[in-house]
Amino acid sequence: MDRYLRTYESNGCLVVELNGEIDVEAAVAITPFLDDLTQAPGPTLVIDLSPVRFIDCSGLAVLCRARRRVLSHGGTVQLVCARPMTLRILRATGLMTAFRPVADLDTALARPAGDDP
Repeated sequence: MDRYLRTYESNGCLVVELNGEIDVEAAVAITPFLDDLTQAPGPTLVIDLSPVRFIDCSGLAVLCRARRRVLSHGGTVQLVCARPMTLRILRATGLMTAFRPVADLDTALARPAGDDP
């Protein structure tokens, strides 16, 4: 999974850092791994899109699936994203409200889960 993502824990959160181009090929590879990560009760997940250069609708579907699974298990999801093009895609698809992205990882880790930015 090194090609598309890496995971680690920080400040009580599971951080999933996505990398490169998150397209159909990446989505197929990432989905089972994220499903495993999001099956535990009450996860606090931070998805870091900082290294992502491109994301398409299949990548957005992966994000939405992970969010839905985490919320259904009583957890929280925070999204890190500052890249203007990715933010534009999130706005255009109506996902800004669902994800409420923050600009950097430190902000996501410092913000109590579920708090408004």
